[in-house]
Amino acid sequence: MAVLGKGNAHGACSLLHAAPLGYGANIALDLPITVRLLDRPSKREVKDEDGVLNALLNAWIEAKHPLPEGFEREELHWGVNSKIPKKQGLKSSAATCIAALRALCKATDTHLEPHEMVTLAAQAQTSSKVSLTGSIDDAWACMSPGWKLIDIQAPIAEGVLMDEPGLSAEDWAVLLVLRGPRTYQPTMEDFASQTTAFQQALTALQDGNPLVAMTWNGRGAVAALRDVEGRKMANDSFMNSARAAGISGSGTALVIVVPAQQTPTIKRIKSWYSTRYPKAEIIETSFLSNEIEDELE
Repeated sequence: MAVLGKGNAHGACSLLHAAPLGYGANIALDLPITVRLLDRPSKREVKDEDGVLNALLNAWIEAKHPLPEGFEREELHWGVNSKIPKKQGLKSSAATCIAALRALCKATDTHLEPHEMVTLAAQAQTSSKVSLTGSIDDAWACMSPGWKLIDIQAPIAEGVLMDEPGLSAEDWAVLLVLRGPRTYQPTMEDFASQTTAFQQALTALQDGNPLVAMTWNGRGAVAALRDVEGRKMANDSFMNSARAAGISGSGTALVIVVPAQQTPTIKRIKSWYSTRYPKAEIIETSFLSNEIEDELE
């Protein structure tokens, strides 16, 4: 088995859901994914129930980009190694698209600008019906560290309104409480009545306060999704001294942020959710920040 090309990306969590206001923001998380383009099927089964990878390859071909020399479409296969929980609001589909595009670029010696990659990722996610908005903001977040505020109604090349370095892994711990894949795909109308909370999140981002935005966005999301359990779980985190918390994307994952040095608080929160929600999985991770890169330049 030959690897024709390999690409990496990462997951992210929501600071502002794009559906209600037309502005979206996500912050990068240390949840890596690697996608390989192969000349024969992977020994490890690739679970792509929504057909995102197939839709991405369609988008690539429709854009007149080349296939690897000597290969027809049906001779190409994918291999995926991902640490991103699926269908829980942690941007697994967008990250898959970005990593796969990087693999295709490597395999064909093709250079794409970031906005071109986002365009193809959005096309794939829309055609495979895994996204309400095309997840343009998600794709931007899965490409690089930090966080970006995106105007999803603007031309993609012009849609990045803010591009911030993010939050340091040395300062903040991120706990993910995973409740399993979402069973309900919301509509745009579900979010329409909750614009006040999302507007608060947008204002917080404009003021440079992503953790405040995460909390307000989470409040709007649980109300829009009628997620009673999610609302209670988020409130529980504040009772246990979390600095920020909210449901990510359209659910179901709860993202909790705690100062990294507060080890007793982190242990208490893990114990709290493990005891009260035994079916939930708890993952400790961190933000991906580009502050280190900036310091080296």
